[in-house]
Amino acid sequence: MLNKGTVLTGRYEIIERIGTGGMADVYRAMDSKLNRYVAIKVLKREYREDEQFVTKFRQEARSVAGLSHPNVVGVYDVGNDGDIQFIVLELVEGISLKKYIEKKGHLPYKEALSIAIQVANGMEAAHAHHIVHRDIKPQNIIISKEGKVKVTDFGIAKAASSTTTVSTSAMGSVHYMSPEQARGGYSDERSDIYSFGITLFEMLTGDVPFDGDTTVAVAVHHIQDEIMPPSEKMNGIPSSVDKIVQKCTRKKTDQRYQSAGELIADLKKALQDPEGDFVTIPPVGAGKAENVQAKETDAVEGDGLEEDIEDISDERNPRLDSILKWIGIGIAAALALVIIFFAVRYAQTGSIFGTPQTTESTEATIEQVRVPDVVGKTVEEATKTLEEAGFIVKSNAESGEIGSQNPAANSVVDKGSTVRIELVKPTTAEAKSKKIPNLIGLSEDEAIAKINELTEDGYELNYKINYEYNDAPFGNVIDMSPKADEEVKDGRTINLTISRGEYTTEATTTTTAPPTTAPTTTSSDWTTSSNENASTVPRLVGMSESEAISALSEAGLSYTVRYTSEADGTIGNVVYQKPYSGEVVEKGSSVEIAVKSAPETTAASGGDSSSE
Repeated sequence: MLNKGTVLTGRYEIIERIGTGGMADVYRAMDSKLNRYVAIKVLKREYREDEQFVTKFRQEARSVAGLSHPNVVGVYDVGNDGDIQFIVLELVEGISLKKYIEKKGHLPYKEALSIAIQVANGMEAAHAHHIVHRDIKPQNIIISKEGKVKVTDFGIAKAASSTTTVSTSAMGSVHYMSPEQARGGYSDERSDIYSFGITLFEMLTGDVPFDGDTTVAVAVHHIQDEIMPPSEKMNGIPSSVDKIVQKCTRKKTDQRYQSAGELIADLKKALQDPEGDFVTIPPVGAGKAENVQAKETDAVEGDGLEEDIEDISDERNPRLDSILKWIGIGIAAALALVIIFFAVRYAQTGSIFGTPQTTESTEATIEQVRVPDVVGKTVEEATKTLEEAGFIVKSNAESGEIGSQNPAANSVVDKGSTVRIELVKPTTAEAKSKKIPNLIGLSEDEAIAKINELTEDGYELNYKINYEYNDAPFGNVIDMSPKADEEVKDGRTINLTISRGEYTTEATTTTTAPPTTAPTTTSSDWTTSSNENASTVPRLVGMSESEAISALSEAGLSYTVRYTSEADGTIGNVVYQKPYSGEVVEKGSSVEIAVKSAPETTAASGGDSSSE
């Protein structure tokens, strides 16, 4: 471990350690030559003592240094200081996709697709330079505070895979490993696409498809077992997204997407037409229609092992015994799963065929419920209220007063969703408190201005915004929490619910709405044309960057993004748009959005390819 103040090659001054993984420690450092913060990844001793590994590591890092793309963490330099081997990376402030999934439980499919498109864009740029990642996983994907998605450790995994040392540090990677990598065979761009599919599955469901007590057990799953459609694990996932995951994760490489470009095209179509039938998946096995199921089973088992069996003679040998052993374990596991499946089905329905012994309808419905307001309650009270309402509760403490909740109070979400509650920041007995004015009936901008006025003397107050369709005037505050005239302590969060106007599915509608952040507050009439070549600009202010991009994709519009630290609003959310919401433009037109950024953009670029 390097101490604070250590200077590498007379240029990079170590400030602090910000991460560690199986292969390297990561430090925040100052590049004195270019006067900028960087992330420095320093190889651990067991790796830097292996000369062959170090040579491979440096070669791969140099090849990636020529890659420049907004969705890839940049490699600036590779060097050594004595026996210290290091790589200098772009410093990105944000959170890993792995931790983001853990915080949210799972991601709505639109948000998952928006993130996936950015990841695939980074993959496409690397593949165009003949750089294969070989370790795509949520731990190696970072979401910056500005909402940008960046992939890190491109090319470095190849060096890691060249060593013969296998340890438990590979446990995190094996969950995303392609069948050909699990067999120790040749890997290419399509291996990245398989790992991408597993990552998308985890974004959608909150879990990896295969797990086990050992790396070998998980690897065998990847070789032998098909991945279930995400919709079987999580409600609300459309068919096109299911098919994209299934095509990414086919056992045979020639049945997956053959390029990241093909994948990106289908991801964008899925945003615009979620139930569309545009994903082409080759059949697993060839043969007559009546034997398709049997052929598919044979193809899955054969594909996982054909390269291993190909050169083995009929003579008995340890390698063949090992393969036969794993085949036996796989068959036994499959039989056990079948028995468990039918046992659970019988317990739930009274029949192994899944038909309930009742004449009542069995159609499943997802109950939509409002999130209770728990801000100001104790952790115990909030947890009880949320659990009684059917929610899963995640808290950052076991006791104390709740200062914020996500989703916001009065949001309409699926019953059973996860609600995260956080404590109000620690306060003293002399902590400031103020009465909150009545914000209901004000426009969004007016309400935010009122909140900001309260913070002018150092009193800290945050806000979160939730939108819903309502018969109240478009853009006006229809609910707030805490309520008007409540005494609110320093550091609390105000939850605002903003009307989107009445929901309608008619081809032509007229809505009266003030233009977003327009210089005047007078109303204007916006008419949605039924012309198929026209599109109505959605309201984007208050959305996260990924939500705004999804909304624009659905509307058939392109976009440009700029970042500003000076505007009021929540970091990572849209604070300005042009054209304004409700304007009718030609499909394909570009909408400019401004996203609130932090005053400084400095932070970790994440762990290394073998971490977690």
